[in-house]
Amino acid sequence: MIELLGIILLVQGGGGLINRLLGSTNPSWFVQLHLLPPGMHVVASALMVAAGVGVLFAERARKQRRRSE
Repeated sequence: MIELLGIILLVQGGGGLINRLLGSTNPSWFVQLHLLPPGMHVVASALMVAAGVGVLFAERARKQRRRSE
């Protein structure tokens, strides 16, 4: 379940970031683009990507520690 959260954060953040960097004005299905003011879109998307990667790496490390015990 935690992996799913990481994947969702990564997809939402990455997609929103690409959406804004390519100059699209349509928020599409990216949640942060609907909820936040336009000046925060790129920052919020980058933070969501970082959080998603962090969650996925933390979960992977936790599983590896559990296997080595």
